[in-house]
Amino acid sequence: MGVFMRATLFTTAMLSLAACGESPGCRAVTGAAIGAAGGAAIGALAGNPGMGAAAGGLAGGATGAFTSPSQVSAGPSPFCD
Repeated sequence: MGVFMRATLFTTAMLSLAACGESPGCRAVTGAAIGAAGGAAIGALAGNPGMGAAAGGLAGGATGAFTSPSQVSAGPSPFCD
């Protein structure tokens, strides 16, 4: 299985966790995870998955922390309350 296919499957799986949870901390963690996964996938295509993961994790974490469940919500997180 190619790198692009693995990155696509991993990113798709992580999308199910985007913006999960009710508390800002939980939303930041799940947002950072999905951001890092997406950033790594895009970074792999551009040639630097580490930098992509760092940028995506930062952006996802900030988005999760600074949005409320009424703005963006995928339901309760399976990992934290």
